[in-house]
Amino acid sequence: MCELLALNANTPTDMGFSFRGLSRRGGATGEHADGWGLASFTPDGHGLTVLREDAPAAFSALADQLAERSPKALVSIAHIRKATRGVVALDNCHPFSRSWQGQRWVFAHNGDLQGEIPLGDQHRPCGSTDSEAAFCWILQQLDAAQPDAENPAALFELLHHCAAELAQRGTFNVLISNGRWLFASATTRLHWLTRRAPFGRATLADVPLQVDFSCVTTAKDVVTILSTEPLTTDEQWQPFARGESMLLIDGEIRRRLQPSRKELQSVQV
Repeated sequence: MCELLALNANTPTDMGFSFRGLSRRGGATGEHADGWGLASFTPDGHGLTVLREDAPAAFSALADQLAERSPKALVSIAHIRKATRGVVALDNCHPFSRSWQGQRWVFAHNGDLQGEIPLGDQHRPCGSTDSEAAFCWILQQLDAAQPDAENPAALFELLHHCAAELAQRGTFNVLISNGRWLFASATTRLHWLTRRAPFGRATLADVPLQVDFSCVTTAKDVVTILSTEPLTTDEQWQPFARGESMLLIDGEIRRRLQPSRKELQSVQV
């Protein structure tokens, strides 16, 4: 399958250090060599840059440049791919991006979903992955429910239930953002870590690289990192519970939801 990475912060922050660790798993220390992507929203939440390649991140000059100098953002999402559904092609590389209610949304998924996901004509995938089809299906549900696009709490509730329903088809570890908030949900594997003052040192697990965050932050900074597997060896990463969803804004976890008993019984592991 694939690996996910996201950043949510209260001040524009680059994801270079974390992305350096993730990219090494894209063909060097890991088997996720079928493509990669990095999406970063501008700090105002309106602009979006998405860079993708259908090649191993570990040996990509562009990925290496981003690890050295990634965009500063309040929300960034990255992905390295191990193809299980859909050929190795640029159209099948995450993160995927779509417009909804005048907003740009970004989506990245780790897992396999069984069966054909029912889609209408409004939202159609460009590639052949179950992941992009799931993204289109979620947008369909949003169209049908018509939640307030400016209300993160209402969107969070709906996205949580969408994630639980898709998890009935298999494994659905997912990251979604519109640049103002970050939604995350996990069927199996996802970890989180919040960095805040007093900041300390962190050492990557996949690269002999250490950073002293006290030298590059202020006392007011709050940054939460989410990753499929912990990226550092000397920090306290926390696992998501099975079926748990989180809403993050300005680096803080604002909402957490566990699946209902019925939803939990339906989740496949």
